[in-house]
Amino acid sequence: MTNMALGMSDRLAPIHQAVTDMIRDEIAPLDQAFLAEVDIGDRWSFTPRQTEILETLKARARERGLWNFFLTGEDADGPGLTTVEYAYLAEEMGKSHLAPEVFNCNAPDTGNMEVFHRYASPALKERWLKPLLAGEIRSAYLMTEPDVASSDATNIAMSCLRDGDDYVLNGEKWWATGAGDPRCAVYIVMVRTGDADAPRHQRHSMIVVPADTPGIEKIRAMQVYGHDDAPHGHMHFRFTDVRVPVENLLLGEGRGFEIAQGRLGPGRIHHCMRAIGQAEKALELLCRRALSREAFGKPLAQLGENHDIIARARMEIEQARLLCLKAAWMMDRGDARAAAPWISMIKVEAPRIALEITDQAVQMFGAQGISQDTPLARQWTALRTLRLADGPDAVHRRQVARAELKRHTQQPV
Repeated sequence: MTNMALGMSDRLAPIHQAVTDMIRDEIAPLDQAFLAEVDIGDRWSFTPRQTEILETLKARARERGLWNFFLTGEDADGPGLTTVEYAYLAEEMGKSHLAPEVFNCNAPDTGNMEVFHRYASPALKERWLKPLLAGEIRSAYLMTEPDVASSDATNIAMSCLRDGDDYVLNGEKWWATGAGDPRCAVYIVMVRTGDADAPRHQRHSMIVVPADTPGIEKIRAMQVYGHDDAPHGHMHFRFTDVRVPVENLLLGEGRGFEIAQGRLGPGRIHHCMRAIGQAEKALELLCRRALSREAFGKPLAQLGENHDIIARARMEIEQARLLCLKAAWMMDRGDARAAAPWISMIKVEAPRIALEITDQAVQMFGAQGISQDTPLARQWTALRTLRLADGPDAVHRRQVARAELKRHTQQPV
């Protein structure tokens, strides 16, 4: 087997230190101040204080060259890191609410920028990729629909019919993450262009839709456990006779799944990298609480099975990190099909492990753990949601099982 280098490279070490220091010293201390502004005035706009915090931090990151790390490989628009190297940075970003955007490595923009970079025409790149890479606008990815089981993406039904020099879109999309942001200027939309006679994976396409196109209605902001995640949001849209120029279709009709796999692979593993950072953050908070709080005459760390809880958390984080790095290494080899089962494995395990550790930290904090006084409640909600985003656990386990069974097909037992 080819040597598998999963450690931190010499070129990454100073970048990692710079990112770690900036998150710890400059970004994370402002998370709560930024979030406290959400309920002031219009929830779906930014207050002057929020804008000041975010833009000041982004400017510092750009000046220091800490920008667009997600564009892996030799690319003029990024530092040319490998996916393995980026994993270490994304883990640190997972420890702060603001950090991913400060470094322009935030979802769903990273996935959308990958799509524009790989599949868009020069004109679309100039109009949309350039300002996204500069952190000047935001974007959303519209795939899931309310009336079909979108875990099987071949069910996607939004109509996209050619009419002269335009495509006309009709249908509904929901859980469009980030579409509530007032800076969200463009959507990449999965649509159905083929009829029932076409092969199932050649019936869909992706099209670029400016957010201000007539006929797009924001029905509501979807709530996650009662919270609307303003001003980022997860929006429910209705498209009524939305006309989009034919040149906005990416690659051509019937190539939506080809693009989706190019987009979702990196997006899934980026979420997992950040989830490992969230698990580390939860374990740190858990341990600090266990050592500083007393009950029944002892520190909480000495009560019940808390030693076992802490030990299991550490072991599971280490296992998840190694699995994530292995999946990243498989991606770096350039064979998307071979990497897919590994991405599915970590997509199941990283959110599950991070959620369990976050839940144990909540338990250690008691009532405070479910309040706004710690980041744990918000983190728990995000991680529970992640077990559904980019494919629910059951779908990914199915992919892992199918890959495993294929290894033994037509072989003697």
